[in-house]
Formats: sequence, structure tokens, C-alpha cells
Amino acid sequence: MSDNRRHAFRRSHEDRVAAEQVPDTPQTLSPTYRLAFADEEFLCRDELRPVRLQLELLKPEMAMNEAGVTSTVVLFGGARIPAPENKDRARTPQLAALSHYYEEARIFARKMTEISLAAGGNDWIIATGGGPGVMEAGNRGAAEAGGKSLGLNIVLPHEQAPNRYVTPELCFNFHYFALRKMHFLMRAKAVVVFPGGFGTLDEMFESLTLIQTRRMKPIPYLLFGRDWWEKVVNWEMLAEAGTIAREDLSLFRMVETADEAIEAIMSWDQAK
Repeated sequence: MSDNRRHAFRRSHEDRVAAEQVPDTPQTLSPTYRLAFADEEFLCRDELRPVRLQLELLKPEMAMNEAGVTSTVVLFGGARIPAPENKDRARTPQLAALSHYYEEARIFARKMTEISLAAGGNDWIIATGGGPGVMEAGNRGAAEAGGKSLGLNIVLPHEQAPNRYVTPELCFNFHYFALRKMHFLMRAKAVVVFPGGFGTLDEMFESLTLIQTRRMKPIPYLLFGRDWWEKVVNWEMLAEAGTIAREDLSLFRMVETADEAIEAIMSWDQAK
């Protein structure tokens, strides 16, 4: 192991190993004797929640810095949308009909990753929730282009494994939804939203709210599938009722294809 420390103190892991070698006595077997940073029961106490929040902010941040991730393109979308080749196994006919969005997400991610690689491979990196459906399509397209991509998983009661296309060293697992959402947007250079369920709607409205309230600077923000989104959300009613400003409808655009989405992203600054 290379020693790139900026200090002369003993390494923490050395003390952790040494502490495990001491003889078993009533004193050394006591939980209070464990090194605090090596004591899982201690770290999981309610009082340690602020520390765990900080750890979930720091660990992915440090890993992304080490991997050279400068900016991302975030893909939100339904975990239940099947790949076209699997649409016969979809839960409903409607889900089967949505399978073309899997393919558009895959094509979009592949082409964006090609743009990323042409620019050095540190910008425009695809980021997804790391699961199945549209998320898998995004990571799959990036892998097909020969690039890296992020997967930001979260522990759920119905635990799902990360899809096999996520770059292993950029595959993360979260306990706190809030920290996961922060990492989605901290490096986001564009957000693309495909049809989905509660999780997708939550991610979409929260990120749009951050832009609307100027807690986050405006970035290219695209919704795939006008027919879907105009049925799911009555955008015009929100504006007509005054619950949002008319100009809030310009915070995002609707697109149908991967090529249309890429053109929109690349020309966003010039568009009105």
C-alpha cells in the first residue's frame, strides 16, 4: 500500500487490526472497549444519525472525485418498464407498450456517453438509480459505448441488486433518500425523465422545485413522452389556476426520441 499520508500518525486500520489481536478478557469483550469507528452497533445508534448522514455524503463524493466524474446526465424512470425483448413478460399491457422508452433510454445513454468520451470521459456521465427498467437501459447504453456510468441504489424492503451494467467502482448503496437525491443533482448537467411511478414522480417534482425556487441553477430538463406526461400531469391546469407561474412551464421540455433529447441538451443555452 502506498503511503500518501500528509501526517506521521499511525494508520487507523493498523490500530483496528491490532485491537482484534488482544486476548479475550471481560474488559476487552466489553462493547465500550471497541474502537468507535470499528463498532457497528455504536455507528447504528440513533444518536449517530448525523455521522451516518455525513458518511453517506462523503463516501460517494470521494469515490466520484477519485474516478474523475466532473458532471453527469441524470436518468429518472420506471423500474418496471421492460426491455423490448422482455415485453411479453410485462405485468400489464400498458407496461409492455412502454418498452420503447427502455430502448430510447438505452440509445440516449449510448450517444451521450459517446459525446462524453469524445470530450475526455469526465463530463456528461450517465447517472441512474442503478436498478432495473429505465435505469438498466441507461447504464446499458453507457456500457455499450465503452464508457462509465453511475448507479445510486438504495436499500428497500424488496431489495434489488444493482443492474449488471453499472460501473462497479461507481455503484453506490444508500440508506438515506435525502443523501441519494443530493448526489443525483450535485453534478447534474442535465436531467432526463422517462415514464415511471411514485419514485420517478418524486424525483421529478423535487428537482423541478429546486430549479423553480432557484435553489439549483437551471439546467436542460427533459421529459420523454408528451402523451404520457400530459395524461399524468395537467400542466396547463396548474398554470391556469396560478398554483405555478406560466413561465414555470419553460423549466422543462418534452421530447420523444434520443436524438431530439440530445439536440435539446446541446442547444439549451440558445433556446428560449
